[in-house]
Amino acid sequence: MITPSSNTVVEPVTGELLTSRQDVSVHFTRLRVTSISLDPADTGQFGQDSFTDAARLLGDARVDVVAWNGTSGSWLGPGRDEHLCRAMEQVTGTPATTSTLAVLEALRTFEVRRLGLLTPYTRDVGDAIAAHYAEHGLPVHAARHFGRTTNYDFALTTSAELDGAFDELAAADCDAVAVVCTNLRAAHLAAGWENRTGVLVVDSVAATLWQTLGLAGDTTPITGYGRLLAGLPATSRQR
Repeated sequence: MITPSSNTVVEPVTGELLTSRQDVSVHFTRLRVTSISLDPADTGQFGQDSFTDAARLLGDARVDVVAWNGTSGSWLGPGRDEHLCRAMEQVTGTPATTSTLAVLEALRTFEVRRLGLLTPYTRDVGDAIAAHYAEHGLPVHAARHFGRTTNYDFALTTSAELDGAFDELAAADCDAVAVVCTNLRAAHLAAGWENRTGVLVVDSVAATLWQTLGLAGDTTPITGYGRLLAGLPATSRQR
């Protein structure tokens, strides 16, 4: 897993999701990301060379799959992530994916029609995400954004804030809610949200794990964290 330098959620939450899976090891490296906006100074944090350098380091550990565990492709464009994956595959010789590609694959797998979008980002970033998702056949039915720009602060979003945002989207008649950000602590809330409302939850951290396990050929469901992980195996990213 490649993760933003200021992310404090991905590592502990992925470890929690894998508590019952002592046969799976996850290894991390970081690249510098501190703030999220559409300003060129912030979008420039996601240059391809940074990812290929990080992927090379993970390749030294002979991992089975490499993933960019960040959602920049959601506002910069999934096509950019596809290109990034090809570059990472070239330097590692292993399959690669990203959180954005995993989220989109999960939403397609469950044939989502009325998508709710939950992010910590500003409205313009959220609008860019909605535009890209619509281009990929997943129009956003309703959205809730917290309006924040500092990546470290995303992790400080409380469960109560997330509960309120999710309930608004569920009340808007969404059939699924995508939590788009790997620095939000939402994966452990998914099962409770789904049981209470019947609305599917696709959390970015959980979706990334779901697809990386699938690309590694792992078919063992993970229970207790919602329908996505309980429904393993994942479909593989089309290359």
